[in-house]
Amino acid sequence: MLRYLPFAPRPDVMRARQLFTLLSFATMVGASVWVVRTHWPADGAPTLPWLAHGAALAITLAEVLTRALKIQASAWAVDCRLTFGTALRVCLAGDFAAAVTPARSGAEPARFLVLSEAGLSTANRLLVLFLELFLEMWSLALVCLGLAWAFRGHGASTSGLIGLVGGYSGAVLGAGALGLALARWYAHGPPPAWARRFGLHAGRWRVVQRQVRQLRTSVRALRGANVGRMCIAYLASVLHIVGKVAVLPAIVFLADRTFPLTMDTLAPLVLWPLALFYGGVVVPAPGGGGVIEGAFALALGDAIPAGLFAAALLWWRFYTYYVYLLVGGVAAGDTVRRLLARQASSPAPVHA
Repeated sequence: MLRYLPFAPRPDVMRARQLFTLLSFATMVGASVWVVRTHWPADGAPTLPWLAHGAALAITLAEVLTRALKIQASAWAVDCRLTFGTALRVCLAGDFAAAVTPARSGAEPARFLVLSEAGLSTANRLLVLFLELFLEMWSLALVCLGLAWAFRGHGASTSGLIGLVGGYSGAVLGAGALGLALARWYAHGPPPAWARRFGLHAGRWRVVQRQVRQLRTSVRALRGANVGRMCIAYLASVLHIVGKVAVLPAIVFLADRTFPLTMDTLAPLVLWPLALFYGGVVVPAPGGGGVIEGAFALALGDAIPAGLFAAALLWWRFYTYYVYLLVGGVAAGDTVRRLLARQASSPAPVHA
């Protein structure tokens, strides 16, 4: 999909990335097989009741729809007309690209491509992507504060896990604040001495200046945004993060009705998936390369009933990763099909 972007990598680089992705997926599947084998239930295959499947699927669907609503409402708040269908394709295509690229680096280019195919100007595309990240970080900060209050004193790792995710949110917001400072003082002109010491010569410095100028433009557009629509987008963003962390508790507590539902049992089932989802960004391998499965086993081995652990891992991973990979692949393929159809229908250039 990325080869349809104007800044797509060279063919040899793309082949190397594809090989790396295949190796990462093989490692991920191998890690899943190893964890499931070591936690295979004594009374049969690792299965879930239909009620747990239905709840997990409903939560996943609600997560996607609220995320699409966030993108559409934030775009409308700054007078950028975006249909709900396009916002949904932006989410799903981004999910697919994030699933198959190192450190989820393909998400934003894929979303940029979908917005481009929808006919948005370059400025509006960048503005929509900026608002998506801006709302994500602030809603993540709010969710972390809410979880810190709800689970205070429940579990030794509660503060550390919330600090990890909150630190990620704070780092991104801090990077944005740094970008605004750069836009104020260094939006034009040659690179300063400190930038040259970091290897930012004139060409690289112009790239940085272009990015910080765009950031400044986006912030200015945000100041004039419709408050009501931005509130709707922010609420939808909070709900989508809540959906991310609700899948595992729904699977565990609906699959084993005898498992006690207390704050102590709920805390690791909520906090560890949140930490794995956002902490997994730092893993360079696509899909985590087995790191997510291994961390899940180490962190939650004692928090989930032994007879349910294998099924919980398999289906939690399916509803938080594989289903996005499958459905997102359809959305990404549809975008590429539209681009090919547009290229085929456009008249060929006439040469003198």
